[in-house]
Amino acid sequence: MHVPGTAHPRRWWILLALCLSLLVLVIDNTILNLAIPALMSELHATPADIQWIISAYTLAYAGLLLTAGGLSDRYGRKRLLIAELSLFGLASLGAAFAISPEQLIAARALMGVGGCLVMPSTMSLLITVFDESERRTAIAAWSSVSIAGILAGPSLGGLLLDHFWWGSVFLVNVPVAVIAIVAAVVLMPESKAPARRPDLPGVVLCTLGMVTVVWSITAAPQRGWDSLWTGGSLAAGVLLLAAFVIWELRATHPMLPLRVFGDRNFSGGTLSVMLLAFAAAGLMLALTQYVQLVLGYSVLQAGMALLPFAASSTLFNILGATLTKRLSNRTMVTAGMLTTATGFLFLWSISPSDGYPLLATALVLMGMGAGLAAPAAVTAMIGAIPPEHAGAGSAMNSTISQAGSVLGIAILGSVLATGYTSALPADMPAPAKQSLTDAIALSTPSVTAIARAAFVDAMALGMITGAVLAAVAALLAFLLLRARPDAAAPDTPTSTPTKVGT
Repeated sequence: MHVPGTAHPRRWWILLALCLSLLVLVIDNTILNLAIPALMSELHATPADIQWIISAYTLAYAGLLLTAGGLSDRYGRKRLLIAELSLFGLASLGAAFAISPEQLIAARALMGVGGCLVMPSTMSLLITVFDESERRTAIAAWSSVSIAGILAGPSLGGLLLDHFWWGSVFLVNVPVAVIAIVAAVVLMPESKAPARRPDLPGVVLCTLGMVTVVWSITAAPQRGWDSLWTGGSLAAGVLLLAAFVIWELRATHPMLPLRVFGDRNFSGGTLSVMLLAFAAAGLMLALTQYVQLVLGYSVLQAGMALLPFAASSTLFNILGATLTKRLSNRTMVTAGMLTTATGFLFLWSISPSDGYPLLATALVLMGMGAGLAAPAAVTAMIGAIPPEHAGAGSAMNSTISQAGSVLGIAILGSVLATGYTSALPADMPAPAKQSLTDAIALSTPSVTAIARAAFVDAMALGMITGAVLAAVAALLAFLLLRARPDAAAPDTPTSTPTKVGT
């Protein structure tokens, strides 16, 4: 029998299996961004459809994530991980053969239901099978896989889209999911928290509140941020979540240990992760269109063009894991977010005639910032989670990260769409006002040139927004994270050990 928080004999093989499970999700999302122009032209998806194809996954994922974290603690993290991978693979099959944007949106939502189980399961299993002395290294490896997925996604996506139809970017998930399922069955121990009563009111309030808030944010660009519908639904979601918080604080057997937010390291780490996710989501949404529609790259060239971000992230993620042994998490996150803000400023200054070198420089800076900040932020967060709440606690962190992604897609996507239309002259053809893809399809050089310039102007607004938020994240990290976290708060709080199976 294995005691959580101590070194499991198969811990490094288990880490490999956990990383493979995570890789499925990361590759899917990075490939999807690259497929946006193909979906517009081949599936006849509108810009609004594209936003929903991206956000349907996040809506289901974020809405159910906290609930899934509690379920993984209660019913078994390994069991829930296998269920997630199975559902994710089947939903990917449905997405690959969708014949309309509506079908693809529905399949993406099912993929989100499956995906919401992987983050709490992988993170909580990581917490339980590594002891304090090796946990930082394990976290760095786990984070590196996220970056490796970003690295592999565009390259693999470009290769697939260059030779096959757009559905191949979803079909590739299936064999990876199968391999991950086999690895989970063979290698991983089952792990549960101490038996607690199911918190049904908490489950209902949490799920309804998260779904309502995420839905409101996602639909706001179409309905308007100042519309009565947006304000009313967002207020309803916030009230439901407030009721959830009140219930959890008073419940005898809460689903989620909300008092963990009283730990400065947890609060600072999760807020930093949220704003990093915001930056990454908005960045990829804009740049995958920029390199293909403005610079005119093929999908394979576009995938290769984004590699400096992933390569820089991987390098500095490894370096960051080493530096956190000497420097505090506060120093690492603050430096990383300031570097990210600098990368955004480079992108803000870009013009259609600048070509690739300026973009590559910005991508290197963005990757450097993410690589330095992410491992330190995750380490700070994990140190505050009691092992008996590992699934729910890590799910809370992932929920906040997904909320950042939703905000990044919704806000920067709205800025792109609104800024593009407002930057066009009044006498532009009607199709050109719908999207840059439609403007290019008119095959009129003068219209294409004007539309590309308008898109770059709109992208600049999004990039300056990202720069401001990255700077805010740096300030929050400096104020909230402890200067010497190892001395002030150990990586793993003391708690009653829980027996788990081998």
